[in-house]
Amino acid sequence: MRGWRRLRTPAQSHLMAHLRTSVWGPAEFVGTPPRRLVGEGLLAGVLGAAAIIGTTLFGAWTGRSSPSGGEAGLGCALSLALYLSVVGAGRALVGIAALLGVCLDFRAPQAAAGVVLAERGRVQPVVVTSVESSRAADGGRARYL
Repeated sequence: MRGWRRLRTPAQSHLMAHLRTSVWGPAEFVGTPPRRLVGEGLLAGVLGAAAIIGTTLFGAWTGRSSPSGGEAGLGCALSLALYLSVVGAGRALVGIAALLGVCLDFRAPQAAAGVVLAERGRVQPVVVTSVESSRAADGGRARYL
């Protein structure tokens, strides 16, 4: 036996249309997206990923702690999310891009350090048993294995 269906009022239809538009943004259409929109999205994603990975590699290569630690990559992920918000992308796309950018930023420092050490010929298998974080004498961060 079927339950009773509630009739939607015009206010509910308007609210659902507003929510659908705010969540999906310009992606709410039928059919394939325009080539310009696909190109702009791919360019923004590739440049965002290159900025996150590039700052981490630069920091690891030069030995600076701020870019190699991931703080600059978080700034790049935040700026990508801000750019997507400004151009009118939907909240779903902005949230997914920000989440993937942060996940990439958390994984990039370890990979960048491995690439830099391999390039310099200093690769050795090790097992880290504990990590102690402390402040260095000059006020910077230091990590001891």
